[in-house]
Amino acid sequence: MSNSSLAGKRIAGLLDENSFVEIGAQVSARSTDFNMEPKEAVADGVVTGYGTIDGKLVYVYSQDPDVLGGSIGEMHAKKIVSLYDLALKVGAPVIGLLDSAGLRLNESTDALAAFGSIYKAMTMASGVILQISAVFGKCGGGLSMIAGLSDITFMEDKAAKLFVNSPNALSGNYEEKCDTAAAAFQSDEAGNVDVVASEAEIYGEIRSFVSLLPSNNDELGAISDCTDDLNRTTDDIAGCTTDTAIALSMIGDDNSYYEVRPGYAKEITTGFIRLNGQTIGCVANRSESYDDEGNKTWESEPHLTAKAAVKAADFVNLCDSFDIPVLTLTNVNGFEADMCNEKSMVRAASKLSFAFADATVPKVNVIIGKAFGSAGIIMNSKALGCDMTIAWDSAKIGMMESDLAAKVIYDGKSEEEIKNGAKQFDKLQNSIESAARRGYVDQVIAAPQTRKYVISAFEMLYTKREDRPARKHGTV
Repeated sequence: MSNSSLAGKRIAGLLDENSFVEIGAQVSARSTDFNMEPKEAVADGVVTGYGTIDGKLVYVYSQDPDVLGGSIGEMHAKKIVSLYDLALKVGAPVIGLLDSAGLRLNESTDALAAFGSIYKAMTMASGVILQISAVFGKCGGGLSMIAGLSDITFMEDKAAKLFVNSPNALSGNYEEKCDTAAAAFQSDEAGNVDVVASEAEIYGEIRSFVSLLPSNNDELGAISDCTDDLNRTTDDIAGCTTDTAIALSMIGDDNSYYEVRPGYAKEITTGFIRLNGQTIGCVANRSESYDDEGNKTWESEPHLTAKAAVKAADFVNLCDSFDIPVLTLTNVNGFEADMCNEKSMVRAASKLSFAFADATVPKVNVIIGKAFGSAGIIMNSKALGCDMTIAWDSAKIGMMESDLAAKVIYDGKSEEEIKNGAKQFDKLQNSIESAARRGYVDQVIAAPQTRKYVISAFEMLYTKREDRPARKHGTV
């Protein structure tokens, strides 16, 4: 591999120093249609091989935009598929650094079949080995599905383009009006990108992500040494019921929280923390966001939206595939009620309910605010199979707000009777004591004790085993 090529520099920037070993360096295109000479396609536009990240084996392919635009043809795809074959044999992650003009037109049907062969390889590897893609340049048309089939997708924030159809090809649109291929749109609006950063930052982000997750589905989670106090209290966490990304960072070892898809469907935050060194996947309702200076950047009602439900379901499926335990922080008042959400809410809520109920990894739910209605039920409730439900002593579980319930129950009564009825309903139906008496809550704790109780729950559940009925897969 030539370290002077852009593809080579990217691999060198990602992997441990001098750890990369190239495979298939002499491969070149076979097609000579349209006077295309094989010798012009050095390595057929993609550098493939293996190396290490913090000593951990990974396989990498990096497309070279300086060789036939990094376009995908028969041999280009064959190199990537061969890399997948090796990775599956040894159970190591595959990382794709994408920068390509797309399908190689002068190879026509061979190039189309090449795309299909990559899709199949990625499908066979899904849920078996970790698949990571990083978009540094163009990633359009059929190539975009490589990003979509990955477990996590990174995207360079300025020059990278991700699209099926270019902005100018969309009816009624043009790039200056809405750059649908840009990182901002693909992350915040479309939800196709998990992390957006500069190219230099992406290398560090990928390295962090690889260290957080197991290489394959046979590894029992991901464990590292813990230097944080296991009995540390989370003294200020009670003030973070709205911005739960901050709450999760307080719970995690060394106050660290690795958030994915932060700009998309902000009503749910998803990401990873470590607890006593063990990687834990986190899903939490959110109704506010704050920047590093403490300024509020976003707010909404504590409702679950359709996009947030799908985002959470995708994340739970990822965690379950790689045996990563799941922690939820629940604070939800109900479903978002508007025309846009109503179009897809049934399907989206069903996906989230299915994901939690189907997951066999250890599942712990902490109710930090309200868990009202069906939205509260599908947020990893005991009814769906949550292993341990912990609630703050200030939390509430019920059908709806007590004043609304009283208006229905005491319809036609005086305001005083409705007011007294609301108090009774709040005590008998919405209180955390009422839910605990019915067995819907296992432990009621003070908010500052959250970290140590959650650590204890996951340690108790470490050897959990749970079977499901024999089937190929679910249909939701």
